[in-house]
Amino acid sequence: MDKNTIDPAKSIPTFYAGQSIFLTGATGFLGKVYIEKILRSCPDVREIFVLMRPKKGLNLNERLEKMLNLPLFDKLREEQSSSFKKLILVSGDISQENLDLSAVDRQMLTERVTIIIHSGASVKFNDSLKYAILTNTRSTRDICILAESMKNLVALVYVSTAYTHLDNPFIEEKMYPPVVDWRKMIKVAESLDEYILSIFTAKCLNNIPNTYIFSKNLAENVIQEYSLSLPCAIVRPSIVLNSLKDPIPGWIDNFNGPIGLFVVAGKGLLRVLVASNYISQNDIPVDTVINTIILVTWKLGLTTFTPDSTLLVVNCTLPEEKNFTLREFSNIITKLSEEIPCEGVLWTPSALFTESLIMHYVLTILWHILPAILIDLLLKLSGRRPMILGLQRKVYVTNRAVQHFMCNEWKFDNTNSRDLMSLIPSNNREMFSIDLSDFNVEKYARNALIGAKKYLLHEDMNRLDAAKAHRKRMDLFVATFKTIVAIGMLWMIYKCS
Repeated sequence: MDKNTIDPAKSIPTFYAGQSIFLTGATGFLGKVYIEKILRSCPDVREIFVLMRPKKGLNLNERLEKMLNLPLFDKLREEQSSSFKKLILVSGDISQENLDLSAVDRQMLTERVTIIIHSGASVKFNDSLKYAILTNTRSTRDICILAESMKNLVALVYVSTAYTHLDNPFIEEKMYPPVVDWRKMIKVAESLDEYILSIFTAKCLNNIPNTYIFSKNLAENVIQEYSLSLPCAIVRPSIVLNSLKDPIPGWIDNFNGPIGLFVVAGKGLLRVLVASNYISQNDIPVDTVINTIILVTWKLGLTTFTPDSTLLVVNCTLPEEKNFTLREFSNIITKLSEEIPCEGVLWTPSALFTESLIMHYVLTILWHILPAILIDLLLKLSGRRPMILGLQRKVYVTNRAVQHFMCNEWKFDNTNSRDLMSLIPSNNREMFSIDLSDFNVEKYARNALIGAKKYLLHEDMNRLDAAKAHRKRMDLFVATFKTIVAIGMLWMIYKCS
């Protein structure tokens, strides 16, 4: 890809005018933010085909309506409500062969789509190997097969993860040798049942920590092969968290990864965590990821494709000079939680980080399990549903699932990201900026905490004074309790001496 072949005068909204986009993963965190941003910032886009399947008793139209009623879309609803008509539902499922598309829908996509954004994936770290391969790897192959039939395709952008090549301490913006043959793994996943395949999971993964990373690694190799005949690019986000500012600061809609652990910690339920105090935690705001996808598509679409074109790979990660440790972020959140506490906290928020699995296990029993049993007993006696023990079980499983990323550190090349920034036309820079040179972690953490309260816990900020009052009472209770325990221990030591 030669950036000099791009006409800088070709503005980003102008490029997207008349484009027909096919989006997978539309109901996911990235997908929703992408839809909002494209419709609002590129108002002349022709249409967005949204791949979706019925779920939880809701048909496609009901799922779309529920999604569009989220606060994320308030700004778009106020400014350009008619743009929602550009969303065209397509029934399908990335976990099924050929995306479970009907012949009619497949023909419609073939004739009209010019851009494919493949962000659909199962992001669970504990998926079975079979499900991860079929959902994340085979779907990428099927997307590429579909793309080959599209005569007007100008860009296929695959959303991967920055952690696909963890055996490299410095991850460059390039393709790495495949860990296994993706074709063979798809055949194995299709032919063997769950039980038999689970026996071979550890051997298949080798040193890769989970099935998610493994399946995304293979999917990158799928894209690499098809890039010989298709205009492809790969965007690799790191850990995607709350929005920085667009369309609203602090937007978040899921408890995945560290954000879920921080929310539980804010409630006072997380006291010990498998994590390092010293490694940098590479988090990236979701709106920066979306702008990167938009820019990569724009660059790809304005660059003449030839079979010998180099596959464009972009690491969408926080610049090294802006990195912060997990402990630093935790300390900031803990301090902010005094000013912006969660409602109904059960203990003063704070957490011990340890890399010792034995210590984590012992302290989990003492600080998490035993108190959870006691609280659930009190809930049951008061006629309410016991739920704390179940929640602590989920916290434990989540922490163990992400411990590899919370105890190890990687550095990332950002050359292509910087190149993208230099290409943005001057009149588009504010709208599509991916520049994080002025990133302020304290300000970001504040908005992230408020976002978690509003959009995850659905807490009304008008009740903040009541939450503060409860937090002060809880702090007093915890201090009193610790004092009594300390006096009791000193008394026992005195009596035993």
